[in-house]
Amino acid sequence: MGIIKVENIRVFAHHGCLKQETAIGSDYRVDVLIKADLKESSASDKLSDTVDYVFLNKVVREEMAKPSKLLETVAQRILVRFFREDELISKATVSVSKINPPIGGDVEMVTIKLSQKRKNLALMA
Repeated sequence: MGIIKVENIRVFAHHGCLKQETAIGSDYRVDVLIKADLKESSASDKLSDTVDYVFLNKVVREEMAKPSKLLETVAQRILVRFFREDELISKATVSVSKINPPIGGDVEMVTIKLSQKRKNLALMA
């Protein structure tokens, strides 16, 4: 088993419960941690034998582009796509952070973090 991390994916998106948040948008940070069997790819040196981090970044960017009220919804969509589109992934963790959230205080960011194992995929549908 191995780990692939894609950290600090910076995205501008339009998420939030307040009308102002979805109208003007905000900066977000997304971090992804993937667990997969990397034994074959470490021996073969073939991209097709591993989880392509270009794919992971693409999914994050596409799902972040779809406005949602809750960051939890966005993270769940990202997880669902990871498992549906890449069979090598056995576990995934996605953290979505809103930078400088409008919560009436000096807060750097708020973050939600969701993890899912492949065996629980049926529960995500």
